[in-house]
Amino acid sequence: MRSFATPKVVVSKCLEFDHVRYNGELIPDKVVQRLKSHVTFMPVCPEMEIGLGVPRDIIRIVRQGDKEKLVQPSTEKDLTEDMNAFSKGFLEAMSDVDGFLLKNRSPTCGTQDVKVYDKLEKSPVVGKTKGFFAQNVYDYFPGLAIEEEGRLKNYRIREHFFTKLFTLAEFRERKQEPTMKSLVEFHSKNKYLFMAYNQKTLKAMGRLTANADKKSVEEVFTEYEEHLQWMFRQLPSRKSNVNVCQHIMGYFKNNLTKSEKDYFIEELNKFYDEKIPLSAVLSILKSWIIRFQNDYLMQQTYFEPYPEDLIEISDSGKGRAYA
Repeated sequence: MRSFATPKVVVSKCLEFDHVRYNGELIPDKVVQRLKSHVTFMPVCPEMEIGLGVPRDIIRIVRQGDKEKLVQPSTEKDLTEDMNAFSKGFLEAMSDVDGFLLKNRSPTCGTQDVKVYDKLEKSPVVGKTKGFFAQNVYDYFPGLAIEEEGRLKNYRIREHFFTKLFTLAEFRERKQEPTMKSLVEFHSKNKYLFMAYNQKTLKAMGRLTANADKKSVEEVFTEYEEHLQWMFRQLPSRKSNVNVCQHIMGYFKNNLTKSEKDYFIEELNKFYDEKIPLSAVLSILKSWIIRFQNDYLMQQTYFEPYPEDLIEISDSGKGRAYA
């Protein structure tokens, strides 16, 4: 069992923390429940922060001309400036944050699919957008782990969020006392995880750790972090995972029987054809790592990118995770 950094996560307060929904509800959420023992949560309700009480009349996003505004139809209040002012002040004061877990479809916190109307009163939906607080989050922290709770019902999206979150948290901790030795160690143990995400970026990050240009440690860490965040912008493909598994199998090609190799290739093909999960293939590789006592592969985060007790294979079946 490897040790993990403790991510710092801003979370919508209505998810497990307080009865602050417009109707006074608190929303139970399994992901938040499981994460509580592993992360430091920073709950916030943007609507409460700008003075809207509980319960409160609904607010919505209305398109007026080429602009979108946050309004409360019952009072005809325009809350746009208040919400943007709060969001900017809150986010500018944030330090050492690794991610955001927000309420889906909320006109403040939704990260996508938030309804846009063309009038204050009842009217048809004319588009979809991000909530006002969420848009500011993306403006200030585009490279962090940002998700809404509804999408995390998809297993692969959830796995990607956890992977990104715990990897960024460890890098943040190493950045607090930056040394080239620490960076090389971080890069080395994440080699195959990063290869699964983007092999070209992995090589660029490797060149940074070699530091042939003799840049300062701070400059190297800054550039490395930019690559790290960019690399995690999308989920790894099945093809890239197959490539990583083939690389790892190469460590044992002279120690395995033909039958073992053939069986592994069969299972790898099943994964590629979406008949079995990646974990089934990784279990075979891990058994060889233990059998042949390969210390380098034993410390690879590819096999355990986040705490094992966060794994839950339930899946809504919604969303697209592999290309």
